[in-house]
Amino acid sequence: MPTGSHWTANSSKIITWLLEQPGKEEKRKTMAKVNRARSTSPPDGGWGWMIVAGCFLVTICTRAVTRCISIFFVEFQTYFTQDYAQTAWIHSIVDCVTMLCAPLGSVVSNHLSCQVGIMLGGLLASTGLILSSFATSLKHLYLTLGVLTGLGFALCYSPAIAMVGKYFSRRKALAYGIAMSGSGIGTFILAPVVQLLIEQFSWRGALLILGGFVLNLCVCGALMRPITLKEDHTTPEQNHVCRTQKEDIKQVSPYSSLTKEWAQTCLCCCLQQEYSFLLMSDFVVLAVSVLFMAYGCSPLFVYLVPYALSVGVSHQQAAFLMSILGVIDIIGNITFGWLTDRRCLKNYQYVCYLFAVGMDGLCYLCLPMLQSLPLLVPFSCTFGYFDGAYVTLIPVVTTEIVGTTSLSSALGVVYFLHAVPYLVSPPIAGWLVDTTGSYTAAFLLCGFSMIFSSVLLGFARLIKRMRKTQLQFIAKESDPKLQLWTNGSVAYSVARELDQKHGDPVATAVPGYSLT
Repeated sequence: MPTGSHWTANSSKIITWLLEQPGKEEKRKTMAKVNRARSTSPPDGGWGWMIVAGCFLVTICTRAVTRCISIFFVEFQTYFTQDYAQTAWIHSIVDCVTMLCAPLGSVVSNHLSCQVGIMLGGLLASTGLILSSFATSLKHLYLTLGVLTGLGFALCYSPAIAMVGKYFSRRKALAYGIAMSGSGIGTFILAPVVQLLIEQFSWRGALLILGGFVLNLCVCGALMRPITLKEDHTTPEQNHVCRTQKEDIKQVSPYSSLTKEWAQTCLCCCLQQEYSFLLMSDFVVLAVSVLFMAYGCSPLFVYLVPYALSVGVSHQQAAFLMSILGVIDIIGNITFGWLTDRRCLKNYQYVCYLFAVGMDGLCYLCLPMLQSLPLLVPFSCTFGYFDGAYVTLIPVVTTEIVGTTSLSSALGVVYFLHAVPYLVSPPIAGWLVDTTGSYTAAFLLCGFSMIFSSVLLGFARLIKRMRKTQLQFIAKESDPKLQLWTNGSVAYSVARELDQKHGDPVATAVPGYSLT
């Protein structure tokens, strides 16, 4: 990319060319007026409930189907005569690719449309499941059921979740609770159905039928009507520049060096704006905690059924445990979303998220002592409830940190961070089972990982509050007439005396202090 004086000269040529375009300024003003007219606040209802329904179906076809892959675990292990660790890679790869390619889903959604992304994802996921039914080895399943199906799910999952956040503000947690409950409802319904399909048509026939079922993602994509929100006060000019730059590129010859340089500049500008939240300290802490949380949450959905079978539970009863996990997950999604939208808990959604993650970690620590069906049923209920609770609050907590404008890109990064833990945690757990001959070490490691995730976020929030309190105390001690307020990471002091002329408070920055 050109730099220095060469870049300055080319930039001047570009600007001169734009200014010379006839009617360009009038066109831009007209487009700006149209965009302002089209922009709106989140409707908190209306077509938003159809978006929730579409996202609900997307979570059934992606997360619920992914969970039900664990029901094939024993079938794959028996048919291909492989150990726990080798067989566990199937579930790991589909989970990993789904999260690893989540930013790709956000890019497709942002630059094409949410509808196109979800429909394309549905076709890819269905193709992967259908091809898996003809697998002759585990490596074949790694490629089709793991990579291809996971890529299709990635194009659907994060764009659908982000779309719910654009349609809801006041009832955001409830909307997400209903939408994300599709994972639990789907698991509750699909777990026994998949077990029945395996018994009636073998694992090949069951995968073929699931491939047809996943095609419903194309219908879900058709429901995702785009909406233009009122942008944050710090970004409309930047967004308008990016949009007009893209229009200018289309009107220049695609083979000119001027167009290439201008396209590179526009791309850098847009990407820098979309992913500026990566430099926020709060988001960095959230990202690190997500890594530990994701490591802990994945293995249970792979090893709950094999663990239940190892302690003497029948196949149908083991599948029933997955169904219980799913239906209680639904209750956790909806009730926790509704509760945290209440006035008394609205300001404590972050704390509720920490509590839910920590409780799932404690459930893991108790699991090795539960070795009968009457004890495993309460475990499935407790773990399922808090699993649904924190899954609902992930988009809410992310929105609290980055805002609605960057939500799609931020969710893509958050789900991307799930990828590596989802990839390595089931095989590591399988290796521990093969090595130790029991599930105890695997479950304890997952439990401590989730507890550490919760403690890390809580400790970071506590430090931030202590710094804020200390800053307020210092400001009041230095001048009792000053009242402290904050904007982002910069601290300001506002004089209580009104300006003599205008009657407005005077704001001045407090040097040397920061809340982050």
